[in-house]
Amino acid sequence: MDVITHQSNRSSFAEIAADVDRLVGDGVSRDLMIGGAYEGASQFDRSLALWNPPLLSADAEILPEKGTLDARVRDMRRNDGYVQTGQVLHRDHIAGSMYLLNSTPNIKALGLDETWAEEFQEEVEAKFMLAAESEDCWFDAARKKTLTGMVRLAVGVYATGGEALATAEWLRETNRPFKTAVQFVDCDRLSTPYDKMSADERIRGGIRQNRYGAPLGYYIRDAHATDVDRWQDAMAWTYVPARKPWGRQQVFHALEEMRIDQSRGVADMVAGLKETRIAKKFRDITLQQAVVSAMYAASIESDLPSEAVFAQMGAGNVAPGAAAAQYAGDYLAAIAQYAGSSKHMQIDGVRIPHFFPGTRLQVRQVGAPGGVGQDFEQSLLRYISAILGVSYEELSHDFSKTNYSSARAGMLGTWKFMQSRKKVVADRFANFVYLLWLEEQFNAGAIESLPRNAPNFYDPLMKEAYGAATWIGAARGQIDEVKETQAAVLRIKYGLSTREDELARLGKDWRKVFAQLEREQKDAEKRKLVFVEDNAINASSGAPREKEASEDEGENKTNGE
Repeated sequence: MDVITHQSNRSSFAEIAADVDRLVGDGVSRDLMIGGAYEGASQFDRSLALWNPPLLSADAEILPEKGTLDARVRDMRRNDGYVQTGQVLHRDHIAGSMYLLNSTPNIKALGLDETWAEEFQEEVEAKFMLAAESEDCWFDAARKKTLTGMVRLAVGVYATGGEALATAEWLRETNRPFKTAVQFVDCDRLSTPYDKMSADERIRGGIRQNRYGAPLGYYIRDAHATDVDRWQDAMAWTYVPARKPWGRQQVFHALEEMRIDQSRGVADMVAGLKETRIAKKFRDITLQQAVVSAMYAASIESDLPSEAVFAQMGAGNVAPGAAAAQYAGDYLAAIAQYAGSSKHMQIDGVRIPHFFPGTRLQVRQVGAPGGVGQDFEQSLLRYISAILGVSYEELSHDFSKTNYSSARAGMLGTWKFMQSRKKVVADRFANFVYLLWLEEQFNAGAIESLPRNAPNFYDPLMKEAYGAATWIGAARGQIDEVKETQAAVLRIKYGLSTREDELARLGKDWRKVFAQLEREQKDAEKRKLVFVEDNAINASSGAPREKEASEDEGENKTNGE
C-alpha cells in the first residue's frame, strides 16, 4: 500500500484529496480522518466507545471456547427444567414416537416405471422398518436403541451441542440379519491429536479437510478425556476416513454452518446462556423468599420496672451473667406455675390463653413476601423460548393468556423451526442409516423387486435415485380438530394438497392407512355392518349431512328430475 508523503510541489487541496481517494480504494478507511458513515461503527459515541469485539474467523471464534460453551449448556440442561423441556420438545416435535420411512425412488433418473416403483417402495419399507423398530436394535451398534430412539438421541444431542456425530460400523456377528450398524460418538471425543496441532494446518477441531474445506477424515479419541479409568485410551486417537474408496459414507457429522469455513458447531442457546442463568437464579431467589416468608418468630414481651431491668443487666456487684440467669429462672418458673394452674377460656372450642400479668405474645414475620411479580420471569422465558425455537406457551405450559389464534401462530412458528431442524439433523441421520443398509441389500441381492435392466447402484447419482425418501416424524398437532380437518379436506378437494401430505402431518403413512381402510371395508361387508352418518357435520363445509341431502332433493325437483 502506498504512503502519502509531504512534497513541496503538492500544495493544492485537490491533489491531497486525490491521494486520499486512492488510498480509500486500496482499503484504508476514510473514517480515520472524517468519521465513519455508519453510526454503529462510531468510535466516539459514549454508548459504543468501549464496544470493540474481536474480528475473528469462524473457527477462531468457536474452537477455543467450544468446551466451555458445551459444558455450560449441558449444566443448564441438567439443572434447569425449562432447558430440559426445550430439549424434550425438540425430540417430540421432530421424531415423535415413530420415525417412518416413505421411499420415493426417482424413476425418471432410474429409467423405470411406476409399477416397479410401487413394488420397490413396499418391499424396502417393509424390510427396513422391520429391522429399524426391532426390539433387537439391529441398527444400533450398542444394541440399545431402535431407529426412532437413535433419531431422538441425535436431535437431542444437536439441540444442546450444535452438532451430532456417528460412525458406520461393519459387524460380523453370525446371528445378525445384516452387518451394517451405526455407533454414536460423543462430540467431545472429536479433537485434534496433540502431535498434530502444529504439524498439519488442515486439521480443524479434529477434522482433516482438503483445500476446499471438504472433510477427508475425523480424529476420534478412543475414550473421553475425563475418563480417568481409561486414561490410556483417552490419550489415543483413531483416524476414521469420511468415506470408503468406493464412496460408502463412514462418518455422519450433522452441522449447520452459520459462517463460511466453520468446522464445528455450537448450540443455538449459547447466545442466551447469560439470560438463562439469570432466569434460574431469579427462580431460586424467589423460592427462597417464599420459604422465608412462611417462617415466623415469636417472643414474649414484659413490662418491668427499671430496677428489675438494671438487675437483669447485672447492675451493682452481681455478675451480669448470674443476675440474668437468676432472673430468667425465677421469672419463667412463675410463668410456668401461673400457666399450669390457670383455667383457659374457650369460645366455641377455641382456646384463649391468659398470660402472666405484664407479659404478652408477639408474632413477627421473619421475611417479606417475594413480591417481584411474574412479568420479569415471563420476559426471560419468552427470550429463552425464542432461543430454543419453541413457543412460550409450550415451554412454560402457560396457556392462561392464549386464545386460538395466538396458539395457532405459536404452534406454526414452532412447526416451521422444527421442520428445518428435522431436515438438517433427523432426515440426514435417517438417510445415512437407510443408504448404508440399502447398499448392503443391493450387494447381497436381497432386493427382489429389482428388474434385470436396473441401473448399477454405484453409477453416478444412482445411489441417490434408489435411496430417495421422505421421513414421517411427529404429528403436527391440532388445536381445533374440526376446523383443521375442514381445512385439510378443502386442500385435498381443490388440489392444493394430497392425502399423502395430509396424513404425514398426522404422523401416518398413507399406504398403511389405505391398506387398513381396505381391510376394514372388506371385513365390514363380510360381517354385513352398515355405518350410517346421521346428522354428522360435513368436514368440508360444516353443514349437516341431512341438510345437504334435502338441498340436493330440492334442486332436483326444481330441475324437473
